[in-house]
Amino acid sequence: MVLDLEQLLDLYRDMWLVRAFEFGLEREFKKGTVPGMLHIGVGQEATQAALAAHLEPTDCFFPDHRCHGLNALAQEKHAGSGQRIMAELFGRATGVCGGKGGSLHSADPAVGNFGDNAVEGSFMATVLGVALAWKMRRQARVACCVIGDGTVGRGEFHESLNLAATWQLPVLYACVNNGYAISTAVGASHASANIVDLARGYGLPCVQVDGNEIELAYAAVAQAVGHIRAGRGPYFLEFKTWRWQGIFSGEFRPPEEVKYWKEEHDPLKLARQKILATGRAAEAAVDQIEADTKAQIERWIQFALASPMPGAEKATANVYVGWEVASR
Repeated sequence: MVLDLEQLLDLYRDMWLVRAFEFGLEREFKKGTVPGMLHIGVGQEATQAALAAHLEPTDCFFPDHRCHGLNALAQEKHAGSGQRIMAELFGRATGVCGGKGGSLHSADPAVGNFGDNAVEGSFMATVLGVALAWKMRRQARVACCVIGDGTVGRGEFHESLNLAATWQLPVLYACVNNGYAISTAVGASHASANIVDLARGYGLPCVQVDGNEIELAYAAVAQAVGHIRAGRGPYFLEFKTWRWQGIFSGEFRPPEEVKYWKEEHDPLKLARQKILATGRAAEAAVDQIEADTKAQIERWIQFALASPMPGAEKATANVYVGWEVASR
């Protein structure tokens, strides 16, 4: 699939929104203005932009820990309120969950975001219930779950793929293989460093794609979503990419590996080169996209900082369905 210039520019803008969001969030986290834990997905912008381009608000996605960008893109594209994801991460009352969800539990089903879980892999079981409901209702919808290579080692991975394939459920497994589960290289913890090798045994289509090349990622998601909407069952996509940050402070990875991915396979740099190679986009216009998205994210951060903290009474709200818990 060859994208036209406008499509490339739109995707480039989305990718910069993801990166600027993550960099801004990380900066504020280091200041202490963002509570809780934070897992950054810098380096994985192409995968998130490709998924956001094809998932409709009537679909659903279960994001993993590094999907702040996907959450923001869904909120911005479908509700025009990406700043509410930022406010949520700051724990503010204007957030999509009133500040209660934070980084790991932000959710808004109105835009298709069914929420992450602090237990990685658990939503691989949850997604089956949504997908089964849509199949029973004969709805041409996609239930997507975003997982990492580390999640593959959990039992839910195999249980979910087996049931989705057996029942032919409309599930898109988007596996972002960024090379490491915490600090363990994928090849050191799995029989194959290519996750598609493990998924193929369940009899569903399995495709591996360069997750840093936006055109390839976009085309792969388009094919997968088309397959699922046509009622042909689940689909497994593996995006081979790399995350720039480690889990902990400091760098534990070999310097030549860091250089290879950051300097030669930066998704934003590759997309920029592709746009300029068309000869139909001025370098200044491409630079303006970067500047505009950075400014947009700064406005979102200011919105979050200016938003009120939730009242104490909200701590016990929405804990159980149908009744409230009295606070002490």
